[in-house]
Amino acid sequence: MIKKVLTVAGSDSSGGAGIQADLKTFEEYGTFGFSALTSIVTMDPDEGWSHMVTPIEPELVERQLKTIFAGGSLDAMKTGMLGTIEAIEITRSYIDKFSMDNIVIDPVMACKGTSELLQPENVAAMTRLLLPKATITTPNLVEAGILSEMGDLTSIDQMKEAAKKILALGPKNVVIKGGHRLQTDKAIDLFYDGSDFTTLENELFATDYNHGAGCTFAAAVTAGLAKGYSVIEAVALAKKFVASAIKNGQKINPFLGHVWHGAYNHAENRMTDN
Repeated sequence: MIKKVLTVAGSDSSGGAGIQADLKTFEEYGTFGFSALTSIVTMDPDEGWSHMVTPIEPELVERQLKTIFAGGSLDAMKTGMLGTIEAIEITRSYIDKFSMDNIVIDPVMACKGTSELLQPENVAAMTRLLLPKATITTPNLVEAGILSEMGDLTSIDQMKEAAKKILALGPKNVVIKGGHRLQTDKAIDLFYDGSDFTTLENELFATDYNHGAGCTFAAAVTAGLAKGYSVIEAVALAKKFVASAIKNGQKINPFLGHVWHGAYNHAENRMTDN
C-alpha cells in the first residue's frame, strides 16, 4: 500500500516552497501527500516582490486535520511555516491523538525574500510543543542560531555545538543545513543523532534559482522516513534529491527562480506523446 504523508505548512502562491514544494516532493518519492494549510503567502510584483503572510483561522486548520486523519494515523508528517501559536497547539494535539511518529519539524521562521521572523512566543511554542516530538528537525544556519541561542554560525565547529544544544530541546536527531551561508565551495550539512556527527557534502551550485530548497529537503526526509529508510539514509537521499533540484532550477519570473522537483527522477522523461 502506498505510504501516506502529511505536510502542515503555508501555501506559497509562487509554487516553489511551502505545501506546493512538499506535495511535489511527496509525489516524486512515490508517496501520497496530504496538506493542511496554516497560512497563505503572496508576493506583489508591483511592490518589488514584497511578501504578505495571511494566517489561516485556527478553526480551519483544525478542520483540515480532522479531515486528513479520518482514516487514522499516517506514515509520516512534517511541519513548515505554522504562523500562529494556535496552529502549533492544534498540530501537537493531532500528533498526540494519533500517536504519530516519523515527524519532521522544519522550524521555518521567515520567508525567503523577507527578514520577518516568527515572534519569540511562537518560536517558544514550537520549541516546547513540537521539537520534543520530532524524529528530526531541519534548521538552516539562521534558524539553528536562534534555536541554540548562539547567534550567527560560521563554522562546522559552531554547527556541532549548536546541534548539541538543539538536541537538548527534545528532537531525536538534528540536521543543520549549511548551504551557501558557510562561504565554502561545498554545500555542507551536519547531521547529529546524539552520539555521532555526520557531515554531508555536495557541489555548491552558483545559482539564484534555489527558492524552495529548504522545504523540499524536509519533505524529502519525511517521505524517506515513510518509505522505511533510517533517519541518516533519509537525510542523505534528501540531500541528493535537493542537489539535483537546485542544479536544474528554473527561472519562474523576473523576481526569482525555483528548484525543480522533477529533476532527480527525470520527470520530463516520464511524459509521453499520448
